[in-house]
Amino acid sequence: MKKFIYLLFFVFLSTGYSCKKDFLQRDVGIQSDLEEVFKDPLLASRFGDFTYTFSISDYGRLSGYKGMTSQFTDESIANNGQIEVAAMNSGQFLDPGASDVAGIYTQMYRGIRNANLMLANMDKTPWTALYNANYIKGEQLYLRAYFYFELLRRFGGVVILTQPQGFTEASTDLPRSSYAETFALILSDLEQAITLLPLTNADWPNPAAQSNRATGAAVMALKARVLLFDASPLNNPSNDLAKWKKAADASKSIIDLNKFSLEPNYANVLTLANSNEYIRIWPRGGRGFIGTYLSDFLIPTSFGGAQSNLSPVQNHVDLYEMANGKPITDASSGYNPQNPYLNRDPRFYVNILYNNTTWQGRALQTWQSEPNAQGIVTYGTDISTATSITKTSYYLKRLWPEASRSGSTASALLNYVFYRYAEVLINYAEALNEQAGPTVDVYNAVNAIRLRAKMPALPAGLSQSEMRERIRNERAIEFAFEDMRWWDILRWKKGTEIVAQPMKAMKVIKNANGSFSYNVVELPAFKKVFNDNMYLYPIPRAEMNKTSGALKQNPGW
Repeated sequence: MKKFIYLLFFVFLSTGYSCKKDFLQRDVGIQSDLEEVFKDPLLASRFGDFTYTFSISDYGRLSGYKGMTSQFTDESIANNGQIEVAAMNSGQFLDPGASDVAGIYTQMYRGIRNANLMLANMDKTPWTALYNANYIKGEQLYLRAYFYFELLRRFGGVVILTQPQGFTEASTDLPRSSYAETFALILSDLEQAITLLPLTNADWPNPAAQSNRATGAAVMALKARVLLFDASPLNNPSNDLAKWKKAADASKSIIDLNKFSLEPNYANVLTLANSNEYIRIWPRGGRGFIGTYLSDFLIPTSFGGAQSNLSPVQNHVDLYEMANGKPITDASSGYNPQNPYLNRDPRFYVNILYNNTTWQGRALQTWQSEPNAQGIVTYGTDISTATSITKTSYYLKRLWPEASRSGSTASALLNYVFYRYAEVLINYAEALNEQAGPTVDVYNAVNAIRLRAKMPALPAGLSQSEMRERIRNERAIEFAFEDMRWWDILRWKKGTEIVAQPMKAMKVIKNANGSFSYNVVELPAFKKVFNDNMYLYPIPRAEMNKTSGALKQNPGW
C-alpha cells in the first residue's frame, strides 16, 4: 500500500503537474526518488504508464486540453464566444486564452520529459518475467514521437530534448531545431518502436485490458500520418512525388497486414468496446449526463444541459452529398433547398441534429416564426436568442449518445479514437493519387469507405484534381468532428479558402400552416480570420519571455 501512495505523490512532483510550473522546472529531491522508483519493476512500469496521461485523450473543451478544433474550421462555431475559440478565430493565437497554443505546448513537453526520464533510467531496473522491457521502451518511444508530432504540426521545428534535463538546466535558453530535424527524430523514434512492440492489441498479454496501449500497428498508423503531413503542400511546396510515395507506402504497409477492416455500420465507429476498425483508442465507457462535457458543453438547456457551446454550421452540412452520390451543387442531384435534409449521405443523419428530426423521443424544434403585427417572433423549443443556444439550427449528434439525457442514469460508450482503419484507407488514397493519379487502388480505397456508408462508388474517369477534391470532401464527412479537419486544412494550405469564408446557418421559418421554409443566411458575428502566419502557431509568449535570444519566434508573430 505504501508503494502506491508514494507513487502518486512522486508522479505529481516529478512531472511538475501544477499549472504554476513550466515544463523545465525541477523539484528538490527528485534524483533520489527516481533511484528508488527504478529499483522496483512495478513502480518503474507505472512511471512509464504515466507518460500516456499527457496525450490528448478526449473530445470536449479546449480549455481542458482535449480536442475540439472543429470550432476553428468550417465544421462549427462556439455559440457563447468561448475564450480559447474566440482567440483562435480572431487570429489572436498569442492570447493567454488560446489553450491549443500554450496549453498543448506545455502538456506535450511534460509528456516528453516523462518519456525521457523513463528511457534514461530503464536499464537500472531489475526487470522480471512479469514485465517486458522491450514493450515498455517501445511505448515510450512511440509516445515521445506522438508528443513531438503534436508540436510539429502546430509550431514546426521545436526545441528537441532527448535526455532528462538536470537541475542546473532549468532556465537554460535552448534554441529550436529545424522542421527537418524534428521530423527526423519523430521518424527515428517510430522506426525503433515498431521493432519493439507487439503488432496488435491481441498480441499483448491480457488483450482486453490493453485497448489504449501502443502497438506496432499504432506506430505504423502514426508514421503514415506523419509522412502524409510531410508530403502535403504546407511542407512540400515543390510537390516532391517521392514524399507522396513514402506516405502511400506507409499506409499500404498497414493495409497489407490484413489485421484491420471497416466496422460494418458507420454509426458504431466511436461507440464499441472493440472493433476491427480500431488501431488505437482511448476507451471512454460509461459516459453519463451530469458532470461530463456532454451536459456542460454540447447539450442545450432545452434538453437539460447547462449550455450548447458548439453548433455545426451550414458550410459543413453542404458538404454532404445526396444519397445518389452527387453533390448538392449538381443540378441533377435532386437536392431541394426547401426540403434540404431529404435523401442525403447516410452519415449526415449520424452526425447532425436538424429541425424536425426525432431525438430523445421528440421532434427537434429549431424553427422561428415570422414577426407578428407587434414584431414579436416565436421560437421553437430548441432555439432562441439566448447565448448558449444554437445559432445555426443544428446540434452535434455524433458526440452526443442518445442514452445521455437529463434525468437518466444510463451511460453510453463513446471512445476517443486515435487511429482507425478508415483513416489508413483515405490516407493511402490521397497519397497515391498525388503520386500516381486516380489509379484503381485509389478508387478501391475511397470506395470501400463510401460503400460502408451506403454511398455509391465514385464515378469513373475522374481526373487527378477531381479525385483530389472528392478525397478531401470524403475526409470532411467520414471524420466529421473527430478533430481531423483543422489539421487537414492547415497541411493543404487552404485556410483562407475554407476558414476565412463566411460562416453560414439555416434559418428555419415555421409557417402558419405548420410547414417549414428554409433559408441559408450568413453569420457575420462569427466570421473567422485566417492569415498566412497562422499555418504555424506562435511559440507561447511565456516561453518567449524566458529566452535571451536563442529561442526564435515563428514568422508573423
